[in-house]
Amino acid sequence: MRALPLAGLTVVSLEQAVAAPFATRQLADLGARVIKVERDTGDFARGYDETVHGMSSYFVWLNRSKESIVLDLKSESGLTVLRELVGRADVLVQNLAPGAVERLGLGPDEALALNPRLIHASISGYGRGGSYEQKKAYDLLVQCEAGLLSVTGTPEDPAKVGVSIADVCAGMYTFSGILTALLQRATTGRGDVLEVSMLEALGEWMQQPYFFAEYGGTPPQRNGAQHASIAPYGPFDTADGTVFFGIQNEREWAAFCTDVLGSPLLGEHPDFRGNALRVQNRPALHAAILEVLGGLDSVEVLARLDRANIANAQLRSMHDFSAHPQLAERGRWQNVDSPVGRVRSLIPPVTSRETGFRMDPVPAIGQHTEQILAELGLSL
Repeated sequence: MRALPLAGLTVVSLEQAVAAPFATRQLADLGARVIKVERDTGDFARGYDETVHGMSSYFVWLNRSKESIVLDLKSESGLTVLRELVGRADVLVQNLAPGAVERLGLGPDEALALNPRLIHASISGYGRGGSYEQKKAYDLLVQCEAGLLSVTGTPEDPAKVGVSIADVCAGMYTFSGILTALLQRATTGRGDVLEVSMLEALGEWMQQPYFFAEYGGTPPQRNGAQHASIAPYGPFDTADGTVFFGIQNEREWAAFCTDVLGSPLLGEHPDFRGNALRVQNRPALHAAILEVLGGLDSVEVLARLDRANIANAQLRSMHDFSAHPQLAERGRWQNVDSPVGRVRSLIPPVTSRETGFRMDPVPAIGQHTEQILAELGLSL
């Protein structure tokens, strides 16, 4: 087995739901020991659904390779164990309600006084300070606050992104921030305090539409699956289904008209010369394209697009994605053990020549409590 780059590091996580568990699972993938502190009822994401042989799809996704310890943090014995864990840890991650970690006596200053090499990472909805600090923040609500729904959906109706995108991007920035802090600590010997808010993390991803609106005078319009500022780009109906493709430049536009539509003259039409005019005249553009594609089946259209080197895609369901030939051909699936049996999971997306990854079991609630207490020489 190839070396795990974070082997030997210990992460203690006061985590729930998606954002913090996503950050710590990636640390676990790279070899860190992640000790997940749960209440007696467990991380509430365990109860989001029961679709994976009785387990939550969220929990299976986010919690492999972790150790679960159940602690009553309202008791002195539970707090003693937690402080002992934090005192020995390299990283503390938490996404509890605002102020909760301070009430446990493990806010940034207290925790670093206990362990000066500790990297203390907090995820919140809106960040410390400001009038929104105490406001509850769920993924959809942060999508609203960051303006994402203003640019996603149809002209008639806004739509949320179909995955927990605010949680995921906050988790990603927490993960990368922790890696950066570990590199810094290797030089300075000191820990650090990291804060990531879901609003600011998603706001980073929203900067292109922000710039477009702030300096262009008008916000991007909701266009369903069509691109707001590029045409043609999006779904187009064929005789037996829908295909997706996108044109990035004038060379591709000319090739599309000639090799896919068989209409080189369309490429010279004055209403469609340049992307700005194609966007402005989108209804007429789409009508001209659909007149040809409506007489062809999807397989033929995709083949023509490939021959013309035009980027394209099929609209796949989750079952289609599960059977995606590219993932199978590259060996991107691996079974992971869990309390309900083996579950087929994607391996981490970053490949390395030098380092490996691990995909150890998803833990049951409190599965490692006795083992961890024995290591500490403590009891509850």
